[in-house]
Amino acid sequence: MVTFNHQSYPYANTRHSTYGKNGMVATSQPLAAQAGLEILKKGGNAIDAAIATAACLTVVEPTSNGIGGDAFALVWTKGELHGLNASGKSPKNISIEAVKEAGHEEVPTHGWIPVTVPGVPGAWAELSERFGKLPLDEVLAPAIRYAEEGYPVSPTLGKYWNLAYKAFKQRLTGDEFKHWFDTFAPNGLAPKIGEMWSSPGHAATLRSIGKTKAASFYRGELAEKIVQFSKETGGYLTAEDLADFNAEWVDPIHVNYRGYEVWEIPPNGQGIVALQALNILKGFEFPEKESVDTYHKQIEAIKLAFADAEKYVTDEAHMRVTSEQILSEEYAEKRRSLIGEEALLPEAGDPALSGTVYLAAADGEGNMISYIQSNYMGFGSGIVVPGTGIALQNRGHNFSMNPEHANALEGGKRTYHTIIPGFMTKGDQPVGPFGVMGGFMQPQGHVQVVMNTVDFGLNPQAALDAPRWQWMKEKVVEVENRFPHHLAQALAEKGHHIKIALEPNSFGRGQIIWRDPETGVLVGGTETRTDGTVAAW
Repeated sequence: MVTFNHQSYPYANTRHSTYGKNGMVATSQPLAAQAGLEILKKGGNAIDAAIATAACLTVVEPTSNGIGGDAFALVWTKGELHGLNASGKSPKNISIEAVKEAGHEEVPTHGWIPVTVPGVPGAWAELSERFGKLPLDEVLAPAIRYAEEGYPVSPTLGKYWNLAYKAFKQRLTGDEFKHWFDTFAPNGLAPKIGEMWSSPGHAATLRSIGKTKAASFYRGELAEKIVQFSKETGGYLTAEDLADFNAEWVDPIHVNYRGYEVWEIPPNGQGIVALQALNILKGFEFPEKESVDTYHKQIEAIKLAFADAEKYVTDEAHMRVTSEQILSEEYAEKRRSLIGEEALLPEAGDPALSGTVYLAAADGEGNMISYIQSNYMGFGSGIVVPGTGIALQNRGHNFSMNPEHANALEGGKRTYHTIIPGFMTKGDQPVGPFGVMGGFMQPQGHVQVVMNTVDFGLNPQAALDAPRWQWMKEKVVEVENRFPHHLAQALAEKGHHIKIALEPNSFGRGQIIWRDPETGVLVGGTETRTDGTVAAW
């Protein structure tokens, strides 16, 4: 097991880590975590619990994810780690030319243009079929119950639901957006904190997915509804696009960081950013966490890794360099040599020469899963298929309109993807799943959590509660208002443009579960920046 101090609580308002033996689920919403625990107690394994939790999150945290989003997973079972890429491709009939003809110079944020094929239902079905113990319809039952009977809106959820409603009311005025308001603001307003909200259409959709193992979503009744609405309102998605979707099993990529293997999903995901940054950072020594040198080098490494990702990362079939080249020791040394005493403006090197929810689950049998799903940018595209609760993602917004760019928009292509699950092992033993959701904060959060754990010995809860920083662009770095001000000042003196953020929402929301290989005891941490919960028994 990773070595940390069980009693170290160096941060204000930190909670204690949670311990369990028979099973554990950590996520950002209490009702969803308890749904996963319910499935564990019914005889399901960690994979079943993760699916139940993920499905429940589409109901009880719709501000961050939905049935119409994408998903990725890292699954540890029977001594092996498996990767699942359930991100969908762009519609085959979309193109840079088509978007320009529609009057856009960039891929817009809302509407049909940024909609890509949803992967979430396919992820649930694939995970259930390969590794689950219980039938998918039974696993989805808690989510169906909440969708039909309703639930009281939690505090963080209510806050961001209201903000989204106000923004959408101003921006989304076309007929194609009407059903978002019918579904998520049925009384002409966003539901308030503590108010009951339900979605019968959402329940019917989940029931159909469970009974057909998601076949209805891609080649049946749900697919027909999606395609019909697309035709009626100027969309690009076709029956062929949906029917061609397959969740893909992939080999996870990794780097060795001070004796631990840190694992991520390969591109099109941005997990490679975290791995490259760690590969750069392992060439330095960090005797203490709260030092300007530690933060400075972390920021510089992230900037270099993001510069490379922005230039090279896309659908792996379209990449001009390989993950192996980006993660090579030779290239890490070359990038590391660029880090000096002053903040730099990041530029990509040449390695060829050298709105999201996250959950972690574990069971008493040793199975563990790191799972993440998202509609992107909160509620996603603003497109909701009538009567279904299916809010479609806007993941295509990340495509470039520059035809020479590696991530250029093309039909039938996966875009650069922000959502990433993480996992850590040591030797042939699992340490466990971890993740920090939140757009381009995610690899930065992964680096900070890994270093908090490995370099500085923080327990899971303290590793998550530590004040965070986030590189934004060029030399601009945001820090939380709890970040030590004397260190913020010292970073500014090194040339970083430091901004102190008053709200914690942009710094990601994480979960961690570690497992002791000798006793099987599970220890988890959850995010204090949201309504996070660790459910265990």
